[in-house]
Parts: sequence; structure tokens; C-alpha cells
Amino acid sequence: MPYLLCFFPATRFLIIFIDFPPLVLILYNFLHFIHSCYKPKIIMSTSTSESATALLPLRCLVVDDDPLSVQIVLNCIASTPFLQAIGSCTSAVEAAEVLRTLSQPLDVLFLDVEMPMMSGIDLLRMQIELPQVVLITSSDHYAVQAFEFAVADYLLKPLSYPRFLQAAQKVLELVTAERAAETEASDLVAAPATEPDFTFVKMDTKLVRVDFREVQYVEALGDYVHIVTSQSKLIVYSTMRAIEEKFPPTQFLRVHRSFIANINCIQALEDNSLLIRDKHIPVGQTYLRNLLQRLNRL
Repeated sequence: MPYLLCFFPATRFLIIFIDFPPLVLILYNFLHFIHSCYKPKIIMSTSTSESATALLPLRCLVVDDDPLSVQIVLNCIASTPFLQAIGSCTSAVEAAEVLRTLSQPLDVLFLDVEMPMMSGIDLLRMQIELPQVVLITSSDHYAVQAFEFAVADYLLKPLSYPRFLQAAQKVLELVTAERAAETEASDLVAAPATEPDFTFVKMDTKLVRVDFREVQYVEALGDYVHIVTSQSKLIVYSTMRAIEEKFPPTQFLRVHRSFIANINCIQALEDNSLLIRDKHIPVGQTYLRNLLQRLNRL
């Protein structure tokens, strides 16, 4: 029997007669999404909007095996002034090749989790350097994996534009802070002679002295950082940003979202990887240029 589908977004209305039940469901979901996409006002803090101007729009890639879901995310991106879609993939296998051959750094990856052959989580595990990641899935069973990869946000289907915008603004703030730190580091001049050669870090209930010349690199791990020295590995409850502020920027350089390297300990740079005392440390695409500039000044 024919179906009558009525939809009343705001003051508009739409009445459709359909004699194909599956199409009813598809059209209903699509119209429901259109209704949810009546755009709220996009508000960015003054500090975010000023510092982010030079790096907008953020380059985005959409990965989902459902073509309709891909189109929905692309529509959301098109409705967000500070985002720009550079492409889409309908499988993680295809996305892996795209990420491998990108000529310019990617800022944001909108990624479905449940896909055939290779899942979104599998794709993340393959990558040495990750952009900001927003997982989009129909299940909330992947929260632990999301934490493991420090994803920017976790969106559940069906997707609404207000929730998408919330995630997008969070990504913008993260990218802005990351780029500002890189710019600040690249503009540094030689340190004054009075620069300290040690600091103290808190471990459990005690303060431990860390001599900068002994530190080889720092690695982030969840809510902790590992300060690796020539003698030991110190596990400290801290953030990478806090470590950057403590350690002298003339000697230490952020080379990856998860690594800070002692420039004096670098033995080689090859294939976007640093060699420090037999340890291969990945170099992120967004940090590579700054690293090369620093090394060429030595």
C-alpha cells in the first residue's frame, strides 16, 4: 500500500506518496537529518578565532562504508566555515592509501569504526602520526579504544549538526593550541646564559631532580609522561604541555604529539623518524618543518 510521509521543519512542509517501504525509511532519516541541521550560531572565543585565522580552514577527510553517512558528514563540514573536506573514503583500506600519499598534512579525520575488512580502530593503529580524530559510530562500545588514541571526540549516529559543531569547535581549539606551540618554539632565540640546567618533577610524594643533559626524550602515555634518561625512566603524572614549559626550548623540541626530543641526543633523521640511543621516535608531519629548521641552524 502507498505510504504518506509528512515532514514539517519550521514553517515548511513536505508531503510525499511512496509505494516502496525501504525508501520511506531512507527519506525519513534524511529529512530528519535536514531538520537537525538548522544551523545554530557558530561562536568561537576571541583568542581561538584570532590565533586560528592563519590555519583555516582545517583540512578534513571522511571515512565511512555507508555512502549516506559519508554525505551527511560532508554536509556538516560544508555547513561549518572553518572546515574543508578534501575527500572521502568508503573503506579503511582506501583511507590508509590516501593518508599515505597525502601531499599536505591532514588536520581532521572523521572516522567510522565498524567497517568490513579493516575497522577504523585498525586504521588508527597503522598510523605513525595521527591528525585530530573524531570517531563516528552507531555504538558506544569503543570508548576505551577512543581513549587509547586520544581522539578529539566521539559522536554517535544518527548525527545531528549541533553535536557535530560542538566536536568541530573542540578540534579547532586543539589544533590552534598545537600550532601556537609550534610557532612559539620556532621563533625562539638562543637562551640566556642563566638558563637552568635542571628541574624537579613530582613522583608520588617526592620531588625528583632531573638534569636536562641526561634526558634523551619524553614520551606521553595517557595521563602520564615517561622521562627517559641515560640511566632510568621516570614516570610522572603530567601533560606534554607542562613538560614543554619546564624544559628549555633551546635544548628540547616537540617532534610528535606524543614525543619531545633532546636535540643534543639526536643521532639521525630518516623516513620521518628520529634515532636516539637505538630508539626510533616518529616525527609528525606538522612538526617536521620546524625540526628541520632547528637542525639546520646547529
